[in-house]
Amino acid sequence: MRKTASLLAFLFVAVFLAGPVAQGTARAAEKKVVQVSAAISLKDALGVLKDMYAKTAPGVGVQFNFGSSGMLQKQIEEGAPVDLFISAGKKQMDELSAKGLIVPETRSDLLGNEIALVVAKEKKGIIRTFADLADKAESISIGQPETVPAGKYGKETLVSLQLWDKVEKKVMFAKDVRQVLAYVDSGNVDAGLVYVTDTVVMTSGVVAAMAPKGSHSPVVYPMAVIKDSKQKDEARKFMEFLKTPQAAKVFAQYKFIPLAGNL
Repeated sequence: MRKTASLLAFLFVAVFLAGPVAQGTARAAEKKVVQVSAAISLKDALGVLKDMYAKTAPGVGVQFNFGSSGMLQKQIEEGAPVDLFISAGKKQMDELSAKGLIVPETRSDLLGNEIALVVAKEKKGIIRTFADLADKAESISIGQPETVPAGKYGKETLVSLQLWDKVEKKVMFAKDVRQVLAYVDSGNVDAGLVYVTDTVVMTSGVVAAMAPKGSHSPVVYPMAVIKDSKQKDEARKFMEFLKTPQAAKVFAQYKFIPLAGNL
């Protein structure tokens, strides 16, 4: 009899304790997660905005996948589970659009950016202008132009300034713009071309010059919901949040240029 009573008491406690756990698990399961693939140059700003968004939409999580825009485009083409894509270049978004992989009406231009010439600390005061790359730099890094928008803009700048033929053999291509920055910060290369926004997290390199106006095509960050998204409504809501004045203020702190509709 005592064993039966003890067993019943144990079962009662187990059920009682399992109730809140089961409810908590159910609530966690109900939480929606927006999968965002974004250009790696956005990593720091979006990290701040993710925390801000969590306060306004507690029932929604945001998960980021950062990388070069070209690599992210390829992942989407191969069927990666992505709800929202934010590219650092129009080319990648245009190609996804041509293949019918985005929701056309959701596409909008979020941000602008600029290209900066950064140099290793050992070259501070020696490489001061783009022209100095021809005879005062032994090594230069830019992102792979075919897959890294910053690399494309960087090459355009060097071509525009009639420097490409003089420095091409010195160029070390990188998988993304943050790798370029790492090469410069570590002194592995004398100079590199990155977005001005990346210089916010630079540790030892210095900004030598900004790319002249008109030396490269406009740097534009488009974003769009992916056609196969499982969270289209939540992805749209996060997009709208990124266009708010509060988000624009954060982007500006990281030296991005909020475009029309964000001010």
